[in-house]
Amino acid sequence: MIEIDRISRAFGGLQAVQAVSFTVAEGSITGLIGPNGAGKTTLFNMIAGNLAPDQGRVRLQGEDITDLAPHERFHKGLVRTFQIPHEFSRMTVRENLMIVPAQQSGEYLLRSWLTWWRVVREDRAILEQADEVLDFLEIGHLRDELAGNLSGGQKKLLDLGRTMMTDAKAVLLDEPGAGVNRTLLGKLAEAIERLHQERGYTFCVIEHDMDLIARLCDPVMVMANGALIASGDMASLRDNAEVREAYLGTGVSGQAGGQSNGTA
Repeated sequence: MIEIDRISRAFGGLQAVQAVSFTVAEGSITGLIGPNGAGKTTLFNMIAGNLAPDQGRVRLQGEDITDLAPHERFHKGLVRTFQIPHEFSRMTVRENLMIVPAQQSGEYLLRSWLTWWRVVREDRAILEQADEVLDFLEIGHLRDELAGNLSGGQKKLLDLGRTMMTDAKAVLLDEPGAGVNRTLLGKLAEAIERLHQERGYTFCVIEHDMDLIARLCDPVMVMANGALIASGDMASLRDNAEVREAYLGTGVSGQAGGQSNGTA
């Protein structure tokens, strides 16, 4: 699905990402973890097109997309969310979803005048889709609320809902659990699982919450100092000495019994 082939990026002579290669298999939920400064977000930005690599290639379903802009990757089905949600705060939750589908007839002045019935028909279909998404995420009661009034966890659900308004083939989730209370985190995890199981979504997830990674992801990739140092399921990674060393004795090693949250 997504192939990352020896991708690298340096800043001011420091190598932020060093020849990283891995594949996000179609239909998987692949985790990406590592200590702060490991290069995870830089790698995500190169996959999404927000940052050009110094070398290496990115492919989506076999097509080289390395030189495509973010909006071009979006149209090919590669969608991402951000650690800090980017909602339109003065629009309603429903409106935040309705603006997502591309190439709407209402965006073109002449079409709005000459084929107004098409605009009405499309708007009705998009509204129905938005309401279906909100019901799926169990936040339908917030459809008329201003998005800026949502809690952090509700904004993360809205971010996930926006990906559902597209023809997404692969979704990059950047710390979906950051700042989310435990109740909403459970709801968010359930929504991701349902999208994966019922709708066949492929995900790649950066996350600091090891419980969430263990629940959702297999395989899990581990980065440290810009390089990929290990991969596998969480059970094997907890016993990996190199991974424990990268985490300075915290996080993954402390999670062997599944107690508290780790830090990636």
